[in-house]
Amino acid sequence: MPVDYLNSAKRTISIESAAVAALTERIDAQFSRTCELLLACDGRVVVTGMGKSGHIGKKIAATLASTGTPAMFVHPGEASHGDMGMITARDAVLALSNSGNTTEVITLLPLLKRLAIPLIAMTGNPQSELARSADAHLDASVSEEACPLGLAPTSSTTVSLVLGDALAIALLEARGFTAEDFAFSHPGGALGRKLLLKVEDIMHTGSEIPCVASGTPMSKALLEMSSKALGMTTIQDDGGSLIGLFTDGDLRRTIDHGVDIQSAVIDDVMTRSPQSVSPGMLAAEALHIMEERKITALIVVDDANHPAGVLHLHDILRAGVA
Repeated sequence: MPVDYLNSAKRTISIESAAVAALTERIDAQFSRTCELLLACDGRVVVTGMGKSGHIGKKIAATLASTGTPAMFVHPGEASHGDMGMITARDAVLALSNSGNTTEVITLLPLLKRLAIPLIAMTGNPQSELARSADAHLDASVSEEACPLGLAPTSSTTVSLVLGDALAIALLEARGFTAEDFAFSHPGGALGRKLLLKVEDIMHTGSEIPCVASGTPMSKALLEMSSKALGMTTIQDDGGSLIGLFTDGDLRRTIDHGVDIQSAVIDDVMTRSPQSVSPGMLAAEALHIMEERKITALIVVDDANHPAGVLHLHDILRAGVA
């Protein structure tokens, strides 16, 4: 008999959506108690669970860790064979079990009690041994699994995952966790680079900065531009302060206006009071300025308005910020 793939998918989504919606009504004082216990924890949140609950537990631990709550996953079977040593008296335990009676998890209860650490249970059975032994219980029960056999964990794992996300976000908000904090947990990702990388980290400095003095003949300024290969040069006064900028675009406009390159001085054709940024600005902000003004380079100045560097669009692209 042919399977109606679309109806099967829609039925699964409908059942799991209903299970998640029903979860809202069970967010109560036990959830608040869980948050208080985890916020008071000086160590890590140790998440544990067998089978599919274990897979969900690993994701919950990862989400907690990346949102400001130190966490790790410990396999309950391995815990009984040495890995209990990973759990300290400063930690708290979040144990997942749909039945609430998973042997490998229940075996750990006396050991956790001896450590006298908070135990939070996430189960589908509030009357189970795990739920009754816990300091707080998160009810992840469902009326039915999406699996037509009622065997494969589907709705129950989805609800557990959503409940774990709700817990992580509640703790994130309670800690005042910021986007910059998140970036420190993700320094290798694109988001981390956008939130952490500053202009001073990637700008050209020292002898790489194209620079000519006020009154320099335009022909010499062009040689400086060519030698530094950044498509521009800064113009400074006698005190080293930035007074202007001359770019490839300015050169094209100069030629269009019929200016004699051999006789002109750079002051006659430069852009005065050019756009500049500070070394401490985020590279992502500098990119936004470039895009908004349709330019490819920015002068970086210090507090005395002296050129401290040059940031080119190519530098930002190489850094992976864009």
